[in-house]
Order: sequence, then structure tokens, then C-alpha cells
Amino acid sequence: MEGFFDESVCLCALNKVFGYTPKAGLALYRHAGSAGAVFRIPPAELARLLGPYADHAEQLGKEALRDAARELDETAACGARFVPVGAQDYPALLLECEDPPLGLYYKGISPPEAVFDGRPAIAIVGTRKVTSYGREWCRRIVRALADTGEKPLIVSGLAYGTDGIAHIAALDYGLPTAGVMATGIDAVYPWQHRELARRIAETPGCALLTDYPLRTSPVALNFIRRNRIIAGLCHATLVIESATRGGSLITARYANDYSRDVFALPGRIDDGRSAGCNRLIQEKMADIIADPESLAERLGLGRPKRRDRAELIGALRKRYGGTLPPDRLEILLETAATVRDRRDLTAEEIAARNGRSYTLVAEAAALLAADGIIEPDLLQRYSIPAK
Repeated sequence: MEGFFDESVCLCALNKVFGYTPKAGLALYRHAGSAGAVFRIPPAELARLLGPYADHAEQLGKEALRDAARELDETAACGARFVPVGAQDYPALLLECEDPPLGLYYKGISPPEAVFDGRPAIAIVGTRKVTSYGREWCRRIVRALADTGEKPLIVSGLAYGTDGIAHIAALDYGLPTAGVMATGIDAVYPWQHRELARRIAETPGCALLTDYPLRTSPVALNFIRRNRIIAGLCHATLVIESATRGGSLITARYANDYSRDVFALPGRIDDGRSAGCNRLIQEKMADIIADPESLAERLGLGRPKRRDRAELIGALRKRYGGTLPPDRLEILLETAATVRDRRDLTAEEIAARNGRSYTLVAEAAALLAADGIIEPDLLQRYSIPAK
């Protein structure tokens, strides 16, 4: 039975018992001096030490260790590993928090220390019901961070909306990304992000992680507990869009509690999906994201290399130069550049801004939209697509 007292097995067992009360589990672990020592404390002494969590004492027996040993075998079988607190490859920033998990389930082709240590880590979170405004600025921000050359780690929650956009933008622009899951490492939620999760797990410098045991379902409470890990892993948290209630604001509060920087993208005062961001800024819980370039500097990454209209115009000129007459080509280039700079403009507004014929601008916008370079919303306002 001594084999069951391997420290990783014992920490895995403690993590399963104290997952929702990590402070209590961590205090007990530190008091005993090791996880193995916890399981040698007499039951009466355990109950006294745990106080209000005394009901956990009866769970700290041999069966918990057998179950944890099976769990570690199954974790390895699904291509993942368990990283216990106290191990050299446990994320250092997470250890600075008051409630770090007793262990993390980790999946990636790079070792944890190559993902989490020695590089800036930025959390990007926001609503699942992200607007074209949020999609565009999320990608612009990630691109600006990539342009600094510092290669920060982009951390998010693998959810619909902002999370998925942040992960995909990071991969598109060559940045490492980590997805913090609200399920076990053996299941991806939402299932539509299975391919995204595969890309993350198979890309160097990227990883999937969770503190939830295998076969954990995505219930609402799990997302709240998950959010503390997103904030704890990062030097700063960026909130893209959020209502006045939601997981993004919880993540921002965790980041504030951990004395980490918080930034929020402001939005229209009549847009409910920006109300949470606007409130964070108003209540001085977050600094305003005024533009991606100054944000990168405030994050300590330096100023991004400037990308201007020339890059877009050069690519479009190469693509359409042989198929459109010169006058039509210039209108198409102007239209694309205007949408890039201003977003959410109708063809009529673009024509008025550039002093062009509405008919010709509408034709150019339709061609650009058909080729996926710009996209219209239901009101036919154009923006740069998320991808």
C-alpha cells in the first residue's frame, strides 16, 4: 500500500477532495509538510484541523488514493499529465495567488515551464455573444501584441465568442496560447471547439489545462472556479466585451484581487454587451484600452511595428490588379481601407466619406464581401471579419 503514497498520487487525491475549497486543501498540505503526510494524520486530528471542512476528513482515506492512482493512469492514457503544486514545472505566477489548485491536468507537446515561465502572459476574456466590434478589436489587439516581437502567451477559456477568437488570433499571428478548461482534460466544451483544442495541444508553446478531474461536466459553477486560474496565470487581463454580469467580470475581479493589471475595451453606452467594460472603467477597476499600440506599451511589451494601409492595399492590388480597370481598382482599395480604419460603415457612408459614386462603392463592397475580405452585418454595415 505504500506505493499509493507517491506524492503526485496524494496531491491528485487532495485536489479531487478540495477542488472547490482550495485554500483549505493548501493549508492542510502546508501544515502537514507534504501531501503524503496528510493521509497519515489520524481522523480526529484531521477533523480538528479542518474545522468547518471537517466532512472532508472522511474522504481522505485509502480509497481516495486508489482512485487518484487510477486517475493518473487514465490521464496519461489520454495524452495528458498531472502537474502537482510544488513541482518545478508548476506555473510560478499561479503560486503567487492565495488559492492556487493543488494540481493541474496539462496537455501539450511543450513542457509546462516552456509555456508558462519566462514570457509575459495576457488573459483575453469577454462575452460569448461578441459583436463585430468585439471580434475586430480582439484580433487587432492580439495582432499588435504579436507585432511587438515579445511573443506573449495569450490565455483564455476556450469558450464561444471572445475566448475562441482570442485563441484563433493567437495561433494565426504566431503567438502561443493556453486554454483553461471548465471540464476534465479528457473532454472539450463546447464540442465545436474540438479542432481548436487539438490545434492548441499540438502547437509548440501552447497548452490545454484544467484543475478538474477526468469526466467533469461543464456545469455553471465550474466556469467561475476556472476563471481564477485564467487570472492567476497572467500578468494582465483584458476584457473585450461584457454585460454587467458574467464570467469576464469575475475574471477581472480575480485579477484585481491578485494585484494584476486589468484593461477593458470601452463601448457604446447604449450597448449592453459593453456595459460591463464601461463599468469597470468607470469604477476604476480597469484601465481603458484606447488603442492596441499604447496598450502593448503599457503591458511592457514595447511598441508594435507599425502596420498601415500599405500592407492591405498592396495585397489587394496584387489580387485584383489584373482583373479590374484602374478606376474601379482604386475605389475597391479605398473601400477596403476605409472599412479597415472605421468599421461598421454602410456603402452609402463609405461613398460619402470618400466622395465616390454610391453605385461603384456598393459594387466594390459586394466584391470584397464575396471574397471574405470584409463582411456585412444585418444592417449592411461592413467590418473586417474575425478571421
